[in-house]
Amino acid sequence: MTIQWFPGHMAKARREVTEQLKLVDIVFELIDARLPLSSRNPMIDEVIHQKPRLLILNKMDLADETETARWIHYFEARGDRAVAINSFEGKGLQTVIKAAKEILEPKLERMRKRGIRPGAIRAMIVGIPNVGKSTLINRLAKKNIARTGNTPGVTRAQQWIKFEKELELLDTPGILWPKFEDKDAGYKLALTGAIKDSIVNMEDLAVYGLRFLEAHYPNRLSERYGLTTVGDDILQVFNQIGSLRKVYTTGGEVEYDKVAELIVRDIRNEYLGKLTFDFTADQLQND
Repeated sequence: MTIQWFPGHMAKARREVTEQLKLVDIVFELIDARLPLSSRNPMIDEVIHQKPRLLILNKMDLADETETARWIHYFEARGDRAVAINSFEGKGLQTVIKAAKEILEPKLERMRKRGIRPGAIRAMIVGIPNVGKSTLINRLAKKNIARTGNTPGVTRAQQWIKFEKELELLDTPGILWPKFEDKDAGYKLALTGAIKDSIVNMEDLAVYGLRFLEAHYPNRLSERYGLTTVGDDILQVFNQIGSLRKVYTTGGEVEYDKVAELIVRDIRNEYLGKLTFDFTADQLQND
């Protein structure tokens, strides 16, 4: 399955990000803690260049805690400050402001020595769709300023949001890149909802999810579906899950498309436990 999704508003967003970059002190790159690599847009590196950056691993409540800790260590060992948060519940938000101040301290100290009193930190928040940018903004603002949604593409326009005297954030629409060179990245993004379901083959996606679980979290398969292995006979697997969960047509047959949707929904809604789809061990082999 090849996944490509680059709506026109995303191309426009990239141009706007480039134009507005000079107005900010730091970039907040929001990524999915379940996909610390796959949810990073390689275009962002091209756009922000040497601008100070803070990596924010959001949705830490959905990710494997051990892997999240490993990813923070991985990024920081390579010179990128990183923090993990749960913007939905408002956990870890103070670490964002604290880390931003620490990253910018050399610049702020130079300003103080010149007799300039530093004002609010101006930050741009960027990231792919559905990583929780608007939820984070609303939590920091303590009110619903930015629109939120559990489908990609909700935020379309840039907006400045002020938070007391400490921080001013420039929200930007989610930006995906035109083509996924790594097909696994496309599957992982689709599994976590970063890509619209309407352009994805749900049965292929469900099979990918099952095989991923078999390889990395086999106990979750047995606990949820009574499966010890996936094997090559996918219809048999779907029949077993459909029968277990009573996903039938009116004629009493297992409804395969609904079984596929059920599997993907189970993965997204944590019914298969906390999952991380990118592993530091794999990345270290490629470095």
